[in-house]
Amino acid sequence: MASRKTTQAKQESGDKYSILLPTYNERENLPLIVWLLVKYLGESGFNYEIIVIDDGSPDGTLEVAKQLQKIYGEDKILLRPREKKLGLGTAYIHGMRHATGNFIIIMDADLSHHPKFIPEFIQKQKEGNYDVVSGTRYQGDGGVYGWDLRRKLISRGANFLTQVLLRPGASDLTGSFRLYKKNVLESLVERCVSKGYVFQMEMIVRARQLNFTIGEVPISFVDRVYGESKLGGNEIVSFAKGLLTLFATT
Repeated sequence: MASRKTTQAKQESGDKYSILLPTYNERENLPLIVWLLVKYLGESGFNYEIIVIDDGSPDGTLEVAKQLQKIYGEDKILLRPREKKLGLGTAYIHGMRHATGNFIIIMDADLSHHPKFIPEFIQKQKEGNYDVVSGTRYQGDGGVYGWDLRRKLISRGANFLTQVLLRPGASDLTGSFRLYKKNVLESLVERCVSKGYVFQMEMIVRARQLNFTIGEVPISFVDRVYGESKLGGNEIVSFAKGLLTLFATT
Protein backbone atom coordinates (compact mmCIF):
# COMPACT_ATOMS: atom_id res chain seq x y z
CA MET A 1 0.00 0.00 0.00
CA ALA A 2 2.78 2.44 0.93
CA SER A 3 4.61 1.66 -2.31
CA ARG A 4 1.43 2.32 -4.31
CA LYS A 5 0.94 5.67 -2.58
CA THR A 6 4.56 6.64 -3.29
CA THR A 7 4.16 5.76 -6.96
CA GLN A 8 0.96 7.79 -7.18
CA ALA A 9 2.64 10.76 -5.51
CA LYS A 10 5.48 10.65 -8.06
CA GLN A 11 3.03 10.53 -10.95
CA GLU A 12 1.10 13.46 -9.55
CA SER A 13 4.22 15.58 -8.95
CA GLY A 14 4.01 16.89 -12.52
CA ASP A 15 7.63 16.03 -13.33
CA LYS A 16 8.38 14.18 -16.54
CA TYR A 17 11.73 12.74 -17.55
CA SER A 18 12.80 12.60 -21.20
CA ILE A 19 15.63 10.12 -21.79
CA LEU A 20 17.67 10.85 -24.90
CA LEU A 21 19.30 7.81 -26.53
CA PRO A 22 21.58 8.70 -29.47
CA THR A 23 22.31 5.51 -31.42
CA TYR A 24 24.64 4.36 -34.16
CA ASN A 25 24.88 0.63 -34.83
CA GLU A 26 23.26 -0.40 -31.54
CA ARG A 27 20.73 -3.00 -32.72
CA GLU A 28 21.99 -5.59 -30.19
CA ASN A 29 22.10 -3.19 -27.24
CA LEU A 30 18.94 -1.16 -27.83
CA PRO A 31 16.33 -3.78 -26.79
CA LEU A 32 18.09 -4.42 -23.48
CA ILE A 33 18.71 -0.78 -22.57
CA VAL A 34 15.08 0.07 -23.36
CA TRP A 35 13.84 -2.88 -21.28
CA LEU A 36 15.99 -1.76 -18.35
CA LEU A 37 14.76 1.83 -18.63
CA VAL A 38 11.13 0.71 -18.66
CA LYS A 39 11.80 -1.60 -15.71
CA TYR A 40 13.52 0.88 -13.40
CA LEU A 41 11.51 3.97 -14.30
CA GLY A 42 8.24 2.07 -14.40
CA GLU A 43 8.83 0.35 -11.06
CA SER A 44 9.78 3.68 -9.49
CA GLY A 45 6.56 5.28 -10.75
CA PHE A 46 8.15 8.12 -12.69
CA ASN A 47 6.53 9.71 -15.73
CA TYR A 48 8.95 9.31 -18.63
CA GLU A 49 9.55 9.02 -22.36
CA ILE A 50 12.47 7.49 -24.26
CA ILE A 51 13.60 9.38 -27.36
CA VAL A 52 15.75 7.36 -29.78
CA ILE A 53 17.90 9.49 -32.09
CA ASP A 54 19.38 7.16 -34.66
CA ASP A 55 21.98 8.56 -37.05
CA GLY A 56 21.32 6.39 -40.09
CA SER A 57 22.73 3.18 -38.61
CA PRO A 58 23.48 0.67 -41.40
CA ASP A 59 22.95 -2.28 -39.03
CA GLY A 60 19.18 -1.83 -38.76
CA THR A 61 19.03 -0.09 -35.38
CA LEU A 62 16.07 2.01 -36.49
CA GLU A 63 14.07 -1.07 -37.50
CA VAL A 64 14.68 -2.55 -34.04
CA ALA A 65 13.57 0.74 -32.48
CA LYS A 66 10.32 0.59 -34.46
CA GLN A 67 9.61 -2.89 -33.09
CA LEU A 68 10.28 -1.65 -29.55
CA GLN A 69 7.87 1.21 -30.14
CA LYS A 70 5.16 -1.32 -31.02
CA ILE A 71 5.87 -3.26 -27.82
CA TYR A 72 6.03 -0.38 -25.35
CA GLY A 73 3.83 2.20 -27.07
CA GLU A 74 4.35 5.42 -28.98
CA ASP A 75 3.80 7.42 -25.80
CA LYS A 76 6.90 5.82 -24.21
CA ILE A 77 9.18 5.30 -27.22
CA LEU A 78 9.63 8.24 -29.58
CA LEU A 79 11.69 7.85 -32.76
CA ARG A 80 13.47 10.94 -34.05
CA PRO A 81 16.01 9.61 -36.58
CA ARG A 82 18.46 11.55 -38.71
CA GLU A 83 19.74 10.59 -42.14
CA LYS A 84 23.42 10.36 -41.25
CA LYS A 85 25.95 10.53 -38.43
CA LEU A 86 26.08 14.18 -37.36
CA GLY A 87 27.74 14.03 -33.95
CA LEU A 88 26.77 13.50 -30.34
CA GLY A 89 26.17 17.14 -29.40
CA THR A 90 23.78 17.77 -32.27
CA ALA A 91 21.99 14.51 -31.47
CA TYR A 92 21.18 15.82 -27.98
CA ILE A 93 20.02 19.12 -29.41
CA HIS A 94 17.80 17.30 -31.91
CA GLY A 95 16.31 15.08 -29.23
CA MET A 96 15.75 17.93 -26.80
CA ARG A 97 13.63 19.78 -29.36
CA HIS A 98 11.20 16.87 -29.33
CA ALA A 99 11.25 16.28 -25.56
CA THR A 100 8.08 16.98 -23.59
CA GLY A 101 9.59 16.42 -20.14
CA ASN A 102 10.76 19.18 -17.81
CA PHE A 103 13.86 17.10 -17.06
CA ILE A 104 16.26 15.64 -19.64
CA ILE A 105 18.42 12.57 -19.03
CA ILE A 106 21.30 11.86 -21.38
CA MET A 107 23.06 8.50 -21.43
CA ASP A 108 24.77 6.03 -23.75
CA ALA A 109 22.72 3.35 -25.45
CA ASP A 110 25.48 0.73 -25.36
CA LEU A 111 24.78 -0.45 -21.77
CA SER A 112 27.79 1.43 -20.39
CA HIS A 113 25.33 3.41 -18.24
CA HIS A 114 22.94 1.30 -16.18
CA PRO A 115 19.40 2.71 -15.80
CA LYS A 116 19.35 1.53 -12.17
CA PHE A 117 21.17 4.75 -11.27
CA ILE A 118 18.46 7.03 -12.69
CA PRO A 119 16.22 6.92 -9.57
CA GLU A 120 19.31 7.97 -7.59
CA PHE A 121 19.85 10.87 -9.99
CA ILE A 122 16.25 11.96 -9.50
CA GLN A 123 16.48 11.66 -5.73
CA LYS A 124 19.71 13.66 -5.69
CA GLN A 125 18.17 16.39 -7.82
CA LYS A 126 15.22 16.74 -5.51
CA GLU A 127 17.39 16.80 -2.38
CA GLY A 128 19.23 19.92 -3.47
CA ASN A 129 17.03 21.18 -6.33
CA TYR A 130 20.14 20.84 -8.50
CA ASP A 131 20.17 22.21 -12.03
CA VAL A 132 22.41 19.36 -13.18
CA VAL A 133 23.10 15.92 -11.72
CA SER A 134 26.12 14.16 -13.19
CA GLY A 135 27.20 10.55 -12.83
CA THR A 136 30.77 10.26 -11.59
CA ARG A 137 33.22 7.39 -11.97
CA TYR A 138 35.75 9.03 -9.69
CA GLN A 139 33.95 9.54 -6.37
CA GLY A 140 32.47 7.24 -3.72
CA ASP A 141 31.59 3.81 -5.07
CA GLY A 142 32.00 4.92 -8.68
CA GLY A 143 34.30 3.03 -11.01
CA VAL A 144 35.09 1.69 -14.46
CA TYR A 145 34.82 -1.98 -15.43
CA GLY A 146 35.88 -3.83 -18.56
CA TRP A 147 38.49 -1.37 -19.81
CA ASP A 148 42.09 -2.32 -20.54
CA LEU A 149 44.94 -0.34 -19.02
CA ARG A 150 45.24 1.91 -22.07
CA ARG A 151 41.62 3.06 -21.90
CA LYS A 152 41.84 3.63 -18.16
CA LEU A 153 44.99 5.71 -18.53
CA ILE A 154 43.43 7.78 -21.32
CA SER A 155 40.30 8.41 -19.25
CA ARG A 156 42.18 9.24 -16.05
CA GLY A 157 44.63 11.41 -17.93
CA ALA A 158 41.89 13.30 -19.74
CA ASN A 159 40.00 13.89 -16.52
CA PHE A 160 43.15 15.03 -14.72
CA LEU A 161 43.99 17.52 -17.46
CA THR A 162 40.49 18.94 -17.44
CA GLN A 163 40.61 19.37 -13.66
CA VAL A 164 43.96 21.18 -13.82
CA LEU A 165 43.18 23.42 -16.78
CA LEU A 166 39.48 24.15 -16.30
CA ARG A 167 38.83 23.70 -12.54
CA PRO A 168 35.18 22.83 -13.16
CA GLY A 169 34.17 21.94 -9.61
CA ALA A 170 32.93 18.50 -10.73
CA SER A 171 34.85 15.25 -10.40
CA ASP A 172 33.95 13.64 -13.76
CA LEU A 173 33.98 16.07 -16.65
CA THR A 174 34.18 13.59 -19.49
CA GLY A 175 31.22 11.41 -18.48
CA SER A 176 27.99 11.41 -20.44
CA PHE A 177 25.39 10.17 -17.94
CA ARG A 178 23.52 13.22 -16.65
CA LEU A 179 20.19 14.71 -15.65
CA TYR A 180 19.38 18.32 -16.53
CA LYS A 181 16.49 20.65 -15.90
CA LYS A 182 15.26 21.18 -19.44
CA ASN A 183 15.46 24.97 -19.31
CA VAL A 184 19.02 24.71 -17.98
CA LEU A 185 20.04 22.35 -20.78
CA GLU A 186 18.52 24.70 -23.34
CA SER A 187 20.51 27.60 -21.89
CA LEU A 188 23.74 25.61 -21.93
CA VAL A 189 23.25 24.32 -25.47
CA GLU A 190 22.84 27.88 -26.74
CA ARG A 191 26.32 28.70 -25.45
CA CYS A 192 28.20 25.51 -26.28
CA VAL A 193 30.30 25.45 -29.43
CA SER A 194 32.02 22.05 -29.07
CA LYS A 195 31.11 18.84 -30.84
CA GLY A 196 31.59 15.15 -30.10
CA TYR A 197 33.08 14.10 -26.78
CA VAL A 198 34.20 17.63 -25.89
CA PHE A 199 30.55 18.68 -25.85
CA GLN A 200 30.05 16.90 -22.50
CA MET A 201 33.03 18.67 -21.00
CA GLU A 202 31.97 22.11 -22.14
CA MET A 203 28.47 21.62 -20.74
CA ILE A 204 29.81 21.34 -17.19
CA VAL A 205 32.26 24.22 -17.65
CA ARG A 206 29.49 26.49 -18.95
CA ALA A 207 27.18 25.38 -16.14
CA ARG A 208 29.72 26.56 -13.57
CA GLN A 209 30.19 29.85 -15.43
CA LEU A 210 26.45 30.47 -15.28
CA ASN A 211 26.30 29.53 -11.59
CA PHE A 212 24.09 26.51 -12.17
CA THR A 213 24.23 24.01 -9.33
CA ILE A 214 25.70 20.55 -9.96
CA GLY A 215 25.12 17.41 -7.90
CA GLU A 216 26.98 14.14 -8.39
CA VAL A 217 26.00 10.48 -8.06
CA PRO A 218 28.67 7.71 -8.07
CA ILE A 219 28.10 5.30 -10.96
CA SER A 220 29.64 2.11 -12.31
CA PHE A 221 30.68 2.50 -15.93
CA VAL A 222 30.83 -0.83 -17.78
CA ASP A 223 32.43 -1.24 -21.19
CA ARG A 224 29.97 -1.90 -23.99
CA VAL A 225 28.49 -5.39 -24.18
CA TYR A 226 28.00 -5.60 -27.95
CA GLY A 227 29.71 -3.75 -30.77
CA GLU A 228 32.97 -1.87 -30.99
CA SER A 229 34.05 1.21 -29.06
CA LYS A 230 33.81 4.44 -31.03
CA LEU A 231 36.84 5.94 -29.25
CA GLY A 232 39.76 6.11 -31.66
CA GLY A 233 42.77 8.23 -32.48
CA ASN A 234 40.71 10.93 -34.17
CA GLU A 235 38.48 11.30 -31.10
CA ILE A 236 41.51 11.64 -28.82
CA VAL A 237 43.01 14.36 -31.02
CA SER A 238 39.66 16.17 -31.16
CA PHE A 239 39.39 15.95 -27.37
CA ALA A 240 42.83 17.50 -26.92
CA LYS A 241 42.04 20.34 -29.33
CA GLY A 242 38.71 20.96 -27.63
CA LEU A 243 40.28 21.02 -24.19
CA LEU A 244 42.84 23.63 -25.26
CA THR A 245 40.08 25.70 -26.89
CA LEU A 246 38.02 25.66 -23.68
CA PHE A 247 41.10 26.58 -21.64
CA ALA A 248 41.72 29.57 -23.90
CA THR A 249 38.13 30.77 -24.03
CA THR A 250 36.68 30.13 -20.55
